[in-house]
Amino acid sequence: MLKLIMDKATLDRHLAYTSWATNHLLRAVASLPPEHLTHDFKTGDRTITNTLAHIFGADRIWLDRLLGRHRSVLIEDRDRDLALLNEEWPKLLNAWREWLGAFDEAHLNEPISYRDMAGNPHQSLPGEIVFHVVNHGTHHRGQVSGFLRALGYTPPPIDLIRFYRGL
Repeated sequence: MLKLIMDKATLDRHLAYTSWATNHLLRAVASLPPEHLTHDFKTGDRTITNTLAHIFGADRIWLDRLLGRHRSVLIEDRDRDLALLNEEWPKLLNAWREWLGAFDEAHLNEPISYRDMAGNPHQSLPGEIVFHVVNHGTHHRGQVSGFLRALGYTPPPIDLIRFYRGL
């Protein structure tokens, strides 16, 4: 296993980026008509709403794993509601930063054991999980940005460098 050199400040900065980008994207889709939110783009998650629910579900399941909780479902039916995402996602992203704030930096290079949704055991370093969550969210937010362009909208600028410039 490749040992990553990281610290809590770097991880927190990237969790802050994820919150910033997610909130920008949620504001951008807030006024879309329902038919645009549910337009089938023929991708894995098919629609804007489903893709956002997918990111939210992954953010939630990975935090549950870090907290020692097992979840057997990634997306609940209620997660496909934009109002729920606007209310619950910021709380979840704050919970990520609270978890990190309470986490002992001395344990960043100690693997955390967890089970995937099928119950298979795995181990990952906490920083690997954080970077995975940030990268996963970036990938799918990029998809939603592409969906917005395909529908004739201009997506918000949510590149990492834009976040850095705002610090």
